[in-house]
Amino acid sequence: MKRSKWIWAVWLVVLASCIAPYTILTDVAAWYGSFLFWSCAGLAVIALNIHITKDFEEHDHE
Repeated sequence: MKRSKWIWAVWLVVLASCIAPYTILTDVAAWYGSFLFWSCAGLAVIALNIHITKDFEEHDHE
């Protein structure tokens, strides 16, 4: 898959991170509900960033 298509997955995670706390997690009173969500969202962002940037190369500009 092209890198630009993976960027849409990053935006989907960002959107979910903005919407989920005010919709899905509204009635969750326990701290571990949001902790689990933010842990999974954080891991998803890290995994997507690694996948998107794995083909980046360092160039010498001398």
